[in-house]
Amino acid sequence: MATPKTPAKKTAAKAPAKKAVAKAPVVKKEAAQKKALGALEATVFTMEGKEGANIKLPEELFGVSWNADLVHQVVVGMQANARPTVAHTKFRGEVRGGGKKPWKQKGTGRARHGSRRSPIWKGGGVTHGPRAEKDYSVKINKKMRAAAFMTVLSKKYKDGEVIFIDSLNFASPKTKDAKAALVAVANASGNTQLITKRKNAAVIAFSTKDTNAEKSLRNLSSFTSEEVRNLNPVDLVTKKYLVIENPTEAFKILSARLTK
Repeated sequence: MATPKTPAKKTAAKAPAKKAVAKAPVVKKEAAQKKALGALEATVFTMEGKEGANIKLPEELFGVSWNADLVHQVVVGMQANARPTVAHTKFRGEVRGGGKKPWKQKGTGRARHGSRRSPIWKGGGVTHGPRAEKDYSVKINKKMRAAAFMTVLSKKYKDGEVIFIDSLNFASPKTKDAKAALVAVANASGNTQLITKRKNAAVIAFSTKDTNAEKSLRNLSSFTSEEVRNLNPVDLVTKKYLVIENPTEAFKILSARLTK
């Protein structure tokens, strides 16, 4: 009897060798951001809405890489430090009345009570309520605060939300003149939301204290005015635009904050 032939095993075809693909050189994040920012220059506008000379921006102020964790930590800490402890409740030993036992212990058919100041009585003390002695403050290092400020400042410049004005002076406090100047600057820079945004449009930073300018801007609810030396990360993250007046002097003041 003939033995059955065993089927020959099929040899698997060899897969074609993959071509070696040359990997592109990895570009560091900071180098890519500096390339995107270019030469760090900006146009300075006048109150009439005309373009002035270009100004070179300090790299230590406007060329800092973004650090979301640092900004979040500093901003939340500053908001916690500004949190007022207003809510306050009284314990059963602090509310008025309750010196006498409401009724005798037995014989009335009602539940036993020893004081009207009990938390289960209306007008009694509050259990686990908020107390004014609670402390929400958080320690923030000076270097952290300065680094977070420069980080947000660089991000706003990269997003085109920083506007420079050579001067913003008014002979007398007048809201009409201040609004006209801001409209002219907004149209010239192409940032129309500076005027159309109804809330938190911009913070206007002055290199020195100017009473007439502050009073002129006071009636514009979507704008706040502040001196450059008092700017902080919360001011920048809560407003859409940052308008810097007299940038040459402002840069000197901001750069001095890095050395403190």
